[in-house]
Amino acid sequence: MTARTAATLGALAGALAVVLGAFGAHALRSRLDAADLEVYETAVRYQMYHAFALYVTAWMLDRGAPAGAAGWAFVAGIAVFSGSLYLLVATSQRWLGAITPIGGVAFIAGWILLVLAARKL
Repeated sequence: MTARTAATLGALAGALAVVLGAFGAHALRSRLDAADLEVYETAVRYQMYHAFALYVTAWMLDRGAPAGAAGWAFVAGIAVFSGSLYLLVATSQRWLGAITPIGGVAFIAGWILLVLAARKL
């Protein structure tokens, strides 16, 4: 992953998190029960956190740190963690909750990889 790719994906993930957050607050609030709305909000929150993490990754890559794997782990985490929660709420397929921790592991791996890359700055 390059710094440009990390920054671009971070910006896209952040923009999508804002759109999905607004959609949840305005269009879904009256359609979802409190538990599903909380799940949806968790998906949006973690997506936004990791959009920022992609910007940190871009900054580190720009300074020569080998942080590309961390960036891809964050992208995978957003897709699997947040994506599975969005799908769970949209489809009521509760089995999708079993996939969510895989995305959490990807997030954790991304942060650990970022620590290792930071040691090379």
